[in-house]
Amino acid sequence: MYPIAKHTNRSLRIPVLAGTIAACALTFHAQRADNAALSPTPSEAPQHIAATQPKRHWYQFGRASWYGHALQGMQTASGEAFDMNGMTCAHRSLPLGALVRVTNLRNHKSIVVRVNDRGPVPETRVVDLSYGAARLLGFTNRGTAPVRLDVISMKPSRNEVAQLTYPGPPSR
Repeated sequence: MYPIAKHTNRSLRIPVLAGTIAACALTFHAQRADNAALSPTPSEAPQHIAATQPKRHWYQFGRASWYGHALQGMQTASGEAFDMNGMTCAHRSLPLGALVRVTNLRNHKSIVVRVNDRGPVPETRVVDLSYGAARLLGFTNRGTAPVRLDVISMKPSRNEVAQLTYPGPPSR
């Protein structure tokens, strides 16, 4: 009873489908041509774009230890005298002078220290902190602690370095 209608619908499906595909292809091609006209070619791209790409963030997990009384006043790898109450550390590979945030993973306390020495001697540790830094992180009684190191600056300004001082007694 409906064979004519089915035949008519079937005969219309293929041309309609083909027309839809062709229209989509033309629209896509036109949009792509418009976008290509708006965006510069690689040779026309500004040079400062490559310079503003963020560098990868350096971080490290491991165990931290501390050193203090025995080395007080001795010369560090940077040439300065070791201050056990300073906010400094020894690291094997970070550049001398780099600022590093150290986070104690047990209590989540963190401080910023400056790399001024090479070490630590035991291969099982990633950083040796000054006694003052370890005290602020809360692990001087244990000897070591699990930490995360995050580089803040590889070449800090004098102002950044000046802010790294041991906090004095609370003001009254």
